[in-house]
Amino acid sequence: MSAIFPLRRQRRLRHSAPLRSLVQETHISANDLIYPLLVEEGISEPVAIPTMPGIHRVPEKSLAREINAIAEDGVKAVILFGISHHKDAEGSDTWNPDGLMARMVASAKREVPELVVITDNCFCEYTDHGHCGVYGPNGVDNDATLENLARQALVAVEAGADMVAPSAMMDGQIAAIRRGLDEGGHPEAPILAYSSKFASAFYGPFRAAAGCDLVGDRRAYQMDPANGREALLESLIDEAEAADMLMVKPGLPYLDVLTRLRERTLLPLVCYQVGGEYAMIRFAADADALNEAASVHESLLAMKRAGADLIISYYARQALREGWVSAS
Repeated sequence: MSAIFPLRRQRRLRHSAPLRSLVQETHISANDLIYPLLVEEGISEPVAIPTMPGIHRVPEKSLAREINAIAEDGVKAVILFGISHHKDAEGSDTWNPDGLMARMVASAKREVPELVVITDNCFCEYTDHGHCGVYGPNGVDNDATLENLARQALVAVEAGADMVAPSAMMDGQIAAIRRGLDEGGHPEAPILAYSSKFASAFYGPFRAAAGCDLVGDRRAYQMDPANGREALLESLIDEAEAADMLMVKPGLPYLDVLTRLRERTLLPLVCYQVGGEYAMIRFAADADALNEAASVHESLLAMKRAGADLIISYYARQALREGWVSAS
């Protein structure tokens, strides 16, 4: 026998598919995925999104049918983004009990009551300037926006939302929403905080899809991509303000932040595989540069392995429908 014969052979547990399955450490299933859905009022047909092939703006009038189809594909949770035709300086349609946010939540819950419906709580799709709050000569007015976020979240919950997810990145937004929900009689309503949300180039396809382009940028309130420690601080502040879940957004470029946050909190963590990440895989697959199914599965595994309990992904529906991930 050779003196250098390896006694420890890791390949022993890799040589067959059943063995590999037996020792697999990380798994992705329907319970891990949230599907983001873009809902537009005032249109009659789905609108294809060129920057995100396969993804559409869904007409509000077709939302019930779409929600049924999503549930039939095996999706258990959705996060709703409204694309408003009633924009103003403050995004006031979001706290109108008869506005788009309230209507789409009510429609989704009425059609499939067991589907978990989450609302993205922000203003960029509802303001005429495209920023995430009340905008003035000095930029976004943080404290004025807090009051509006609380009003918006209360309307969403009263319309039937199972969870609200504030994404505006205003200082104090979790505390303001928690207080608003509690005082409004909804202390049981959970908050998913977009807590470590970076000012990322990977949002480009979504901004085109949601019609929320703007003059300038959001770097004064979204996170600097260079700052990992600050991202942890943002999340820990949200936890202290009573967030029920924390999020890192985008996904793959910030797995280091996700892992470091996992070590510092016991709260459930969410990772958002954003439009740019979807587009990279999809366009590469269309060019036969990548195997789409394998690439999607591997990228989702990376986020789960890094510490995510849940993943928001534009691939969630397709991955379940085509069996790329487990249905249970």
